[in-house]
Amino acid sequence: MYEKIYLVLNQYFEKATLFKVLFNWSPMYKRSCGKIIHVSKDLHTVKIKIPLTYKNKNYVGSLFGGSLFAATDPIYMIQLMQILGKDYVVWDKASVIRFKKPAYTTAYAEFHFSSEEIKEIQQRVTLEKEVNFVKHLKITDLHQNVFTELEKTLYISSKAYYKQKLANKKAALVNNKV
Repeated sequence: MYEKIYLVLNQYFEKATLFKVLFNWSPMYKRSCGKIIHVSKDLHTVKIKIPLTYKNKNYVGSLFGGSLFAATDPIYMIQLMQILGKDYVVWDKASVIRFKKPAYTTAYAEFHFSSEEIKEIQQRVTLEKEVNFVKHLKITDLHQNVFTELEKTLYISSKAYYKQKLANKKAALVNNKV
């Protein structure tokens, strides 16, 4: 559904604008209480804020850890999908979250892919067919005091390889049932 909306709106608006607006409007992202506040034109940088509100305040008055995670969870995957384009498959594979100290104020995070990282991913996928790529993220306050550290593992492959891999799995399942 989101892809169809995106394709229609992409005729009239820049990719970065659509990324920001559609994320902030999507019900699943709104529930995290996160808000995208900046997207670079090349989509390589995305900045979010997670305000402390009655909706995400925990028992002791700090930001609920689940809100911190939910507000950051989908960004890297969708950001990389948009950067790489239709010839690639990108999935979130694993996440590790480490809480450093309670967040009693608005939290911020910046997601960034360098041009070198994008080239590395493309080269590795060409050579290895599928790769796991790890990104690190810090959730901070305005003064860069760290509340939480995340490690995200992204699975990336070429769409052709991924389709063939799925077809091989289906064939193996069929052969094992006979």
